[in-house]
Amino acid sequence: MENVLKKIINKKKERILDFKKNISEDQLLNNIKKVKGFLDFKEKIIKRSTKNEISVIAEIKKSSPSAGILIKNFNHLNIAEIYANSGATCLSVLTEEDFFNGKISFISDIKKKIKIPVLCKDFFIDTYQVALAKSYCADCILIILSALDLSQAKDLYQAANDLSISTLIEVHTQQEAEAALSFENSLIGINNRNLKTLEISLDTTIKLSKILNSHKNPLICESGIKSRSDLKYIMENSNIFNFLIGESLLKKVDIGESLREFTQISL
Repeated sequence: MENVLKKIINKKKERILDFKKNISEDQLLNNIKKVKGFLDFKEKIIKRSTKNEISVIAEIKKSSPSAGILIKNFNHLNIAEIYANSGATCLSVLTEEDFFNGKISFISDIKKKIKIPVLCKDFFIDTYQVALAKSYCADCILIILSALDLSQAKDLYQAANDLSISTLIEVHTQQEAEAALSFENSLIGINNRNLKTLEISLDTTIKLSKILNSHKNPLICESGIKSRSDLKYIMENSNIFNFLIGESLLKKVDIGESLREFTQISL
């Protein structure tokens, strides 16, 4: 299989150049000063984790390379409202344009109507994107270590810290998990999906949580949670209570009821 991640990154480089032609980073920083409604994404997760309460970061996306079109009559605002009313702790919004049919404007649309922290789920490779995300009222950005070298990741992390926006460092391998421990102020997410092959194994979270258990901030299990039994398996074997869930919710007829089934599990 061709490296899917590499294809996405190459296309993302083109998209960033297009953005830069239309708006400078200085303009983005000026726009940020005018934006209201920022929320503390990390603190929201921490507060629930300290009580061992389940957090679901419910994901909004129209499609993905692995699943194709998820929702034909896609309306990001409707989905966000259902999630917010059904127990989501935070939202994850796919903003990548070419492989996930996302838009950065989805975030500002949602934040104007709903008071809930939002993760900008994209492929961050340039510090310009951090300012871009915050200018659209994102509360957290994703830093995927498998898409970057460590120097790039550190630059993105520092840019986010400078702009007071939360970070979620995503890991998939033992080497990435060990590197993630140096991002002391960040949340860390363990992705059960291999972004190069798109294969999924929940045991990735179990294995890497042992390396990451010294991290002071909560860990998040990402991808592959399809049922209550999957969620319980992760909790029982890793002591992780935070989950980023997307496709298994979006494919259901009643996504609100599906979300409530996850959030109302007794520990």
